[in-house]
Amino acid sequence: MLLRDNIYAAIRADILACTLRPGAEVREQELAKRYAVSRQPVREALLRLERERLVTVHARQGYQINAISVADARDLLRMRLALEPACAAEAAANAPDAILGALDAFRSVADGADFIAENRAFHIALAEASGNRRMAATVRDLVEQADRLVRVSLDGIRGRDPAQLVAEHAGIIDALQRRDGRGARRLVREHVGQAERRILTALERSAIVL
Repeated sequence: MLLRDNIYAAIRADILACTLRPGAEVREQELAKRYAVSRQPVREALLRLERERLVTVHARQGYQINAISVADARDLLRMRLALEPACAAEAAANAPDAILGALDAFRSVADGADFIAENRAFHIALAEASGNRRMAATVRDLVEQADRLVRVSLDGIRGRDPAQLVAEHAGIIDALQRRDGRGARRLVREHVGQAERRILTALERSAIVL
């Protein structure tokens, strides 16, 4: 990858992981020092991130990591609710057996693993199994941006048993491997809908969310 793409990916990852906190003010010089590069690739990365609505550019004042808006979070999750069930239905109908078999890797989570990362990987794999590259690319972006919502709302969902979420993933995998498109669509819709309700409830109680 080119340097500018590496820096863009690094800053974006730190925003989505909340290492760069929502609402934080940042400057090119500070980020250049942080990532050990010149200011030019940092500036280019921040302008790309502005187009993704992750950063706001303030003329002559630097940049701000965009705060999380409940309204924007609802829009993002509703888009997932529209697209991911459709991906599941297409995967059940069209994905090769080998692709659906590979989803078995998501039936469990290793001890000490980052469940947020595992969850992200499952939803991206599910979207890619659809074979629809445009839908998969859109879902990938939505799922990655949802990481920030989950991390900010962790206090609100503390006590949620990851085993239950993994069991929901396993149910979706079972339906896909049976080629049950209708069942897979329903299970994904229920799974994402529950996540929407859980995350929005937690975000509404968060002091750093607009």
